[in-house]
Amino acid sequence: MKDIFLKKQILKRPDELKRHYDVVIIGGGSHGLATAYYLATHHGITNVAILEKSYIGSGAAGRNTTIIRANYRTPEGAAFYKQSVELYERLSGELDFNLMFSQHGHFTLAHSDRSLVVQQERAEVNKLLGIDSYVIDAKEVKKLCPQINISTDVTWPIQGALYHPPGGIIRHDAVVWGFAKQVTRAGIEIHQNVEVTGFDISNGRVHGVKTTKGDVSCGVVLSATAGWSSIVAKMAGVPLPIIGSILQAFVTEPVKPFLDKIIVSAQMHIYCSQTDRGEFLIGAEVEPYPTYSNKGTFPFVEYACRHVLELFPQLHATKILRHWTGLCDMSPDYSPIMGLTELDGFLVDCGWGTYGFKAAPIVGVTLAELIAKGKTPALIEPFKLDRFYTDTLVSEAAAAAVSH
Repeated sequence: MKDIFLKKQILKRPDELKRHYDVVIIGGGSHGLATAYYLATHHGITNVAILEKSYIGSGAAGRNTTIIRANYRTPEGAAFYKQSVELYERLSGELDFNLMFSQHGHFTLAHSDRSLVVQQERAEVNKLLGIDSYVIDAKEVKKLCPQINISTDVTWPIQGALYHPPGGIIRHDAVVWGFAKQVTRAGIEIHQNVEVTGFDISNGRVHGVKTTKGDVSCGVVLSATAGWSSIVAKMAGVPLPIIGSILQAFVTEPVKPFLDKIIVSAQMHIYCSQTDRGEFLIGAEVEPYPTYSNKGTFPFVEYACRHVLELFPQLHATKILRHWTGLCDMSPDYSPIMGLTELDGFLVDCGWGTYGFKAAPIVGVTLAELIAKGKTPALIEPFKLDRFYTDTLVSEAAAAAVSH
């Protein structure tokens, strides 16, 4: 009977930490799990331990707002996310797990002439890279999304939008468990409730990690810890240009489904979509102060509700069901930091701010390649840590002006 139960389990319970692994991944979120998955499937590397101080998906992977898109502003960012969307499109079949990915379209609204110009610039970058993204006027917005209010009798009248048809939403917990299922089947160990407390470093190289369950040696360490990335890197003596802040979001009580688009407004600093359960998911920009607090604020709820009601006044009697915060690690140029550091053998995957979840598959592919081959893939070369020393930043602020 016990054997039957174990076969039905998604996760196999690992034994105690071994004394040595080829690779140790710190962080059991979507990025850490994806990297482990592609290490096994693309490179045959399975002597890997994933160390998670809480439970898998407890951090950014479980506190995001599930939006998948590729319509970024910089050529480097757009090319990167384009490949991630393409991976997501076939990931359910690959993982043999229903990720509930629905691609119904993504609007970035424009409320001014200047905003329309910015959206047109983004559309041109997207077009050059083969990304389906184009600018439409207010009438076309209304045609594609009849439920939205395009009246001029509001604070921010809609003048048009950047429309991205492949944009969609996905179940974040399903992504985490889908990767975890295949990772454990490959023989990779996931150790939950194991916190890293330090590193074994000598001669400019990391040789192992110290944890609350004992010390282990390893060949490579990857820190994929999102909001805690600067703290982990500090223990390794690697300074990161990261500021931690919180992103707030909430969902309403379920209502009859009527919105199948994702609506984003940088000027109003909000975005919203309707979940598969009928809830309206509403978020905004990160709070403009560094903090590790997990407490939400009433001002956020007030302005988010006010702006959403301008777009969808039919929600005026809908009640808020649940409100939460997520911890974000923000880089100076709003682009991620990926790859090698000054400490040999210590790799980082951080600086994702509020849009790391949508990058999980391509992060896993590229970091697994870097670990296996020792050479930085061209796709993530622009996102190396040393760009902050060589003044080659990748400014993605224009496409991340509202955090999703």
